[in-house]
Amino acid sequence: MRELSDEFVEIYLDVTGEAALSSVGGYQYEGAGVHLFEEVEGDFSTILGLPLLLVTAALRDIGALAS
Repeated sequence: MRELSDEFVEIYLDVTGEAALSSVGGYQYEGAGVHLFEEVEGDFSTILGLPLLLVTAALRDIGALAS
């Protein structure tokens, strides 16, 4: 996350409203929450809450999904 001023945090909370309370970590990276970050490493779907590529690979490995 990048350094955030108090003014920015207040504006962010005004913009996101109640949605900020319904997200793990208090941000929604796919929306206004992207402004909270300077850079992000890792799988985009993991940031959103579920590492889809890893999950589907694991399901294929155990035979729950066709290869």
